[in-house]
Amino acid sequence: MEADKIKESIKRAAQELFRKFGYHKTSVNEIAKRAKIAKATIYKYFESKEEILHALLMDYIRVSVDELINSDSHQLDEEAHLTNLILKTSRLSYTVCNEFIGWDFIRESTNSQEFLKNLSNELEELLLSSFTKLSGMRKMESYHQRLRFLIKCSKSIVFSFAFTSVSDSDVRKNFVSFQKEILPYLVKAAIAV
Repeated sequence: MEADKIKESIKRAAQELFRKFGYHKTSVNEIAKRAKIAKATIYKYFESKEEILHALLMDYIRVSVDELINSDSHQLDEEAHLTNLILKTSRLSYTVCNEFIGWDFIRESTNSQEFLKNLSNELEELLLSSFTKLSGMRKMESYHQRLRFLIKCSKSIVFSFAFTSVSDSDVRKNFVSFQKEILPYLVKAAIAV
């Protein structure tokens, strides 16, 4: 049980520092100091700073996806539910990048872009598995493929806004455009019989 407490202490310290200074500007030494443990102890539980970030993000994403999937799913029709879910997921992806990693580092670092790609693929799998668990959702293979297409398209569009936009206001403007002009057609195509 002590190991779980140490691991959580490391993650809490890292999260505080990542949010305050960004992922790139936070060192393992600073995480160890904040967690009040030796640097070597961190490497006993995590192979790298990137692995700490990954653990943090997956915890955050799992909780967020569960909340997204379970909220209002019983109150909305399928089209409205999927639209709402994609919008919330897109905001979640943006929050992860904005609060945990930092856009400057993401735009400049090939490693962070690869990390984000892997992370977003894991998010995609979490969403798909959650979709199939929802009662009332069709479980046909073609439907599953269309949902995967919907998630991939939405994810690609939203990330392209973030990587190419100059400011947060540009990202927001593009996101509103995506919400009003693109997403409705993607959702309709995904649920078409």
